[in-house]
Amino acid sequence: MPPDHHPIPWEQLPPEWGPTEHDDGRFAYRHRESPTVLVADRTAAANSHPGFGLSCYWELRCRYSLGDRSLSEAIARVSTRSAAIEGVLECMHCVHQSVEQPTDPIEVMNALRDVSMSDVVPEQPSPPE
Repeated sequence: MPPDHHPIPWEQLPPEWGPTEHDDGRFAYRHRESPTVLVADRTAAANSHPGFGLSCYWELRCRYSLGDRSLSEAIARVSTRSAAIEGVLECMHCVHQSVEQPTDPIEVMNALRDVSMSDVVPEQPSPPE
């Protein structure tokens, strides 16, 4: 992938968001004023439902600093790269529209809990009813 080709085109990004890293198995975006980074990471599907036949999935995470600690919280797991791109973009738009202070990682995480993901990968089979 060329170094200037990011998964999400610049014109689709909310204001003040930009890429921080990208390769075939990971991409990340950050708000200019925030210590929060949204990451999509391709992961082996060892713990996903075997009936789906997935060899990998994409885990969306939020990394942030709180004091001298660096933390990372899972947002969702999705089955395809395109779902990961849509998910990260949806997260950026959610933060842009609902968070007054993007410098507050707690406020950002609270907003991200309301994001609805499509193409979600179940972690394990549901028990029969």
